[in-house]
Amino acid sequence: MTHNSYDFAGKTVLVTGGGTGIGLATVRAFLDNGANVVLTGRRKEKLEEAVDGVDPARVLTVSTDIGDRAQIGDLVRHISSTFGGLDVVVANASGFAPGPITDVSSEDWETVRRTNVDGFFHLVQATLPLLEASQGNLVLVSSVSAQAGDWGQSAYNATKHAQLGLLRSVALDYGPKGVRLNAVAPAFTITDLTADMAADSDVVDSFVDRVTLGRPGQPEDIAPAVLFLASADAAYVTGTVLNVDGGTMASTGQPHL
Repeated sequence: MTHNSYDFAGKTVLVTGGGTGIGLATVRAFLDNGANVVLTGRRKEKLEEAVDGVDPARVLTVSTDIGDRAQIGDLVRHISSTFGGLDVVVANASGFAPGPITDVSSEDWETVRRTNVDGFFHLVQATLPLLEASQGNLVLVSSVSAQAGDWGQSAYNATKHAQLGLLRSVALDYGPKGVRLNAVAPAFTITDLTADMAADSDVVDSFVDRVTLGRPGQPEDIAPAVLFLASADAAYVTGTVLNVDGGTMASTGQPHL
C-alpha cells in the first residue's frame, strides 16, 4: 500500500468512514505498517469486510453515526477500554449535498452539516484528551473544495471550509500541548461516493482536464499522504493542508488551451 515504511507498531489509529474508499485504503495502509486500527461507519457489514482475515486483536469495528455526540463519546470510551489509548485520528467520514443552493432542501443541508461540521467538531472534542495523553495527531481527509468554490456544491463546500477553519484553530491551541492536526485535500477521486460520476466518461474528462497528471485520483493515492502526516517524519508539520490532487490546485482555473 505504501512504498515507504512507517513505524506504527503498537500505535492505535481511528479511521472514521473506514469501510470504503479513501477510508478503507487508509485502514489497509495503517495495518500494513503495524498499527492497531479502529474503524467506524454506519454499515457494519462494510466494516467487517474491510478487516476480513486480519488478526482480530489488531482491529475493532464500531458502527457509529458520526453526527451523534453520544455515539462519539461511546466510541472513545470503547477505544480506551480495548486498546488503552489513541495515537492517531483520521477524520474521513463525509457527507455530500449536490446542487445549487436554491435546490438544497433543509433535510439535505441538515444531513451534510451534521456529518461534516457537527460530526467533525464532536470527534475532535472527544479525542483530543487521548491525543494529548499520547502526544498523537489528527489527519482530516479534506478536499480541494474546502479551499475554493465549485459550481453546484455550495452546501458541501461551505461545510468543508468550516472543517479547515476548525482544524487550523485547534492546531494553534494544541500545538503547545504536543498535538498536531493536519489535512490532506484530494480532488476528484474514484470511490463509492463518486461511482455515478465516474461511470460518465464526459464527466470524468471534465475533471481530468484540470488534472495535470492526466487521471482521476484513486484511494491508494491518498492513503500514503495520510500516513506521512500521521508519522514521525511530519513531526514539525501542523495546521497545514497537503493537496493530493494530481495538480488540480496548481491551476488558476482558466481553460486548458
